[in-house]
Amino acid sequence: MALFGTDGVRGLANGSLTADLALTLAQATAVVLGQGRSAEARRVAGKHATAVVARDPRVSGEFLAAAVSAGLAASGVDVLDAGVVPTPAAAFLVGSTDADFGVMVSASHNPAPDNGIKIFAHGGVKLPDLVERRIEAAMSGPKLLPTGADVGRIRRFADAEDRYVLHLLKSLPHRLDGIHLVLDCANGAASGVSPETFTDAGARVTVIGADPDGININDGVGSTHLASLADEVVRLGADVGIAHDGDADRCLAVDAAGNIVDGDQIMAILAVAMKERGALAGNTLVATVMSNLGLHRAMAEHGIIVERTAVGDRYVLERMNEGGFSLGGEQSGHVIMREFATTGDGLLTGLHLLAEMARTGKSLAELASVMTVFPQVLVNVRGVDRAQVAHPAVTAAVAAAEQQLGETGRVLLRASGTEPLVRVMVEASDADAASRVAGQLADVVRQHLALPA
Repeated sequence: MALFGTDGVRGLANGSLTADLALTLAQATAVVLGQGRSAEARRVAGKHATAVVARDPRVSGEFLAAAVSAGLAASGVDVLDAGVVPTPAAAFLVGSTDADFGVMVSASHNPAPDNGIKIFAHGGVKLPDLVERRIEAAMSGPKLLPTGADVGRIRRFADAEDRYVLHLLKSLPHRLDGIHLVLDCANGAASGVSPETFTDAGARVTVIGADPDGININDGVGSTHLASLADEVVRLGADVGIAHDGDADRCLAVDAAGNIVDGDQIMAILAVAMKERGALAGNTLVATVMSNLGLHRAMAEHGIIVERTAVGDRYVLERMNEGGFSLGGEQSGHVIMREFATTGDGLLTGLHLLAEMARTGKSLAELASVMTVFPQVLVNVRGVDRAQVAHPAVTAAVAAAEQQLGETGRVLLRASGTEPLVRVMVEASDADAASRVAGQLADVVRQHLALPA
């Protein structure tokens, strides 16, 4: 079974994801990523490879990040310990320090008992599948560990957060003065840096979900639990709400009436704005197969091409890099603004969304009206063999559903890359039709892919 999933290595901390595994993975990463770029030149100069290591505030991150740092230092890699910062901050810091690679210990939007390890190559980009497979192979290979002065050092990255904040503020096309923002930090990695950044950008900020204790990350707050944010926006009469997930690579929003504005709508707003000022490369937006049909319709109306990729922001970024495109992302709120970031960045996305509100003087609801969201029903079917998602009976049922919906809807079945389930997604112009078709397809999946009792 492959170790890496859609977004790094993830599992129950101290269950499937142990300190031993983290240390071994770090050593293998040092072998694969620490020996390539200018390795001979460093050896001649007596310098070590360098890696940035960061984490979110969940309690298990303390021992897992320590294990990662130990594995890297024992392999002759100097570690810059950035502490608790968002995932996009870690990616940015890898690039800004010219480090050889970086490691982020986080399980993103998962609950506190889970954790994960995300690896960034030189420049702060996520790893292609081929490199992940090389790292997996190296985990069982020989480890030629250095001794004496050749071992790595672990040093505190004292100005990591300040560098990231300055980078974000420099990216802004417009200040946020006059906007009252309710900010939900998911009791996660952005709890310190995000309120500071939005305040420095000029917004009046009310903060919720910014009291991490190691076990309350994503617990009833953040981008996967938007009810509290919506209630607070309406109660305070605020202009907008922004929600991050645990590692702040996502951004979802809430308008003044408490209505959710998802990643597709945010991308639509940013794409139109970027096209107007000539900043949307190739007049193209890169989105995944999960993006709403309404996004495609709206972009077509504005002369913007939408290219689809597999689910996962690394696949979005790969296509953006291949085509030289400047904007892409996912419905879940991973949005990549390639001019400023190499991965989804919830703070960057939120800042630029609010900057468009400030620039135009329009409410978020007015901006979001650029796109009509088609009713979308997502059913997670558990207890099935996700490897058999292409079963003939399932494929035939999908084809029949697509014929039934015609051009007014869409069907997508996919095996989850992070959980043991099959996702059934149906869009239609009518909510009842979407729900009915999704239920029928879910039943077919359960019938033909059920695991033995």
